[in-house]
Amino acid sequence: MLPIVLIPLLPLIGFLIVGLFWPYFKGKGHWVTVPLVALSAVLSIRAFMDTLNGPPIHFVLYNWIHSGHFSVPISIMIDHLTAAMLVMVTVVSTLVHLYTVGYMKEDSGYDRFFSYISLFTFAMIVLLISDNLLELFFGWEGVGFCSYILIVHWYERRPSWMAANKAFIMNRIGDFGFLLGIFLTYNVFGTLDYEGIFRAIPSHLHDTIFPFSVFHSTESASVLTVIALLLFVGAVGKSAQIPLHPWLPDAMEGPTPISALIHAATMVTAGIFMIARLSPIYNASPTALMVVGWTGAITAFVAATIALTQRDIKKIVAYSTMSQLGYMVMACGVGAYGAGIFHLLTHGFFKALLFLAAGSVIHSLNGEQDIFRMGGLSKYMKLTFVTMLLGSLALSGIPPFAGYFSKDLILSDAFQSGPRGQIFWAIGLITAVLTAFYTFRLIFMVFTGKENFSNDGHHGHAPHESPLVMTIPLVILSFGAVFAGWLGDRFDIVGYLSQSMTVPHLMETSGISDGTLKMISVLAGVLGISVAFFLYGRPSGVPLVLSKSFRPLFNLSRNKWYFDEIYDAVFTRPAIFLSHILWKEVDKGVIDMIVNNIASSCQSAGASLRRLQTGQLQNYALVMALGLFGMVSIFIFMK
Repeated sequence: MLPIVLIPLLPLIGFLIVGLFWPYFKGKGHWVTVPLVALSAVLSIRAFMDTLNGPPIHFVLYNWIHSGHFSVPISIMIDHLTAAMLVMVTVVSTLVHLYTVGYMKEDSGYDRFFSYISLFTFAMIVLLISDNLLELFFGWEGVGFCSYILIVHWYERRPSWMAANKAFIMNRIGDFGFLLGIFLTYNVFGTLDYEGIFRAIPSHLHDTIFPFSVFHSTESASVLTVIALLLFVGAVGKSAQIPLHPWLPDAMEGPTPISALIHAATMVTAGIFMIARLSPIYNASPTALMVVGWTGAITAFVAATIALTQRDIKKIVAYSTMSQLGYMVMACGVGAYGAGIFHLLTHGFFKALLFLAAGSVIHSLNGEQDIFRMGGLSKYMKLTFVTMLLGSLALSGIPPFAGYFSKDLILSDAFQSGPRGQIFWAIGLITAVLTAFYTFRLIFMVFTGKENFSNDGHHGHAPHESPLVMTIPLVILSFGAVFAGWLGDRFDIVGYLSQSMTVPHLMETSGISDGTLKMISVLAGVLGISVAFFLYGRPSGVPLVLSKSFRPLFNLSRNKWYFDEIYDAVFTRPAIFLSHILWKEVDKGVIDMIVNNIASSCQSAGASLRRLQTGQLQNYALVMALGLFGMVSIFIFMK
């Protein structure tokens, strides 16, 4: 039991030691946090091996709340789903910790940053090992809080705290729905324990949330549908799905290591994990699955179109994350939870690789993030170039790299799931072309062609490879980008994961084989790479001509479908205007007036009474005599 308990405890210990005593570490905090998180990763791998041939690990540490019929234990559950997720989260976190040693070396908040990313890792582990919704909610809120304090790490910069505020507010919107879902779950099932909920689902299949159906459909008004959709609102916020997605690209204002951790291993994966964990609830509601599937498909496509024209290297990778999360959500929407989690696992490795490689480029160019001011870096940064190329091939779904096995499995399962799934497949296939295009647009503009950078930007020296402490994580992650998919396919990771989820059987509804579908997906990736090479792999004026010829579409993509502008016009400005009116008319006009009038009355009364205090004894004697005379007169009168 102790090794299992240490998995979440070790990162927490690292946070407490460095967080409480960081002034004394003086830039040496990594000597505490890195080994502790690495040991947590080793123990996670051991737990994964134990679950391969053994039963899930489940035990109660203590009963936290026990009141009447309501009981909330602090428990640890490591089944197949949790074990696989733990390995990815802790391994990626360890490599991000190691990378941070080099990337943040000159930062004034070096030790503080290490303490926070250890806390981030702890919160994600708590979310994963929970066996009830309340414990999961603590981890859920923990990763949200940690993302805020890490995005705003450079708090003296206005874009940083604005991005942190946006992430915080948008996630609060999602978390409000998630919390309502938890309340309704307890109201219906009388428990927050996963097993208790799952056992009781059959007896609530026909329960409705209203006495009559406002949707003219009993299934639409099903209490399970409402629960699933409310919980999904939380996933939409955490996993940056439309319409609660704008916080994710803005989160790039934080240091690159935390961008990698948020996008690859922690916060954004929480929503996907929650849907897979609660798969029995979603399987009981076709309406909820439909909403989940459409949300994922639309998000995948829209994010890919936005990434086509972005210039910031980190934001391109960020929108690729949003798009890939859309694939995972879409997979859950067709009941292919195993394929969705498989893609989440492979994506964790190659996305962390892409972010850290992008950070290596930014580090070499002294903070430059505009890909139009790069070019020709492959001869200066050979290792970064090779590793980022491997990650890009994995993201593009080219065999035998990791993304080929997992993303193409999602598309195949979607196609075989029925007519709606075939629409999702078509959207996913178009998105695959766009993904390969914008990924290799980045590769060609950053690493090939004309050198567009200025040596003045990096202390008068040519760009150079990052230090060993930053490149070692790149090399290790590149192995994951190359082999994780093959290993998962070879050892049937989907079958392993499915033992922890309720997975509906997907019937083949067409005469097209999985092999043919995968070949079509590969050709889509090759097409995207070929177009990127034609436009950006050699000097060409075609991109400029296209941007002018299709100016409305170009502006739509460049301005991120105007989501920020729409939200600003519909929500932000009216809220500011209303708050100004309330401040001026209600706060100052009514509340302040009442308070000020009371104060003025007291002040006037005090001034009047103050006249009695003249300081002259004869006046006091006169008042006392008059008072005595008055009292005697009253006494005589009453007698």
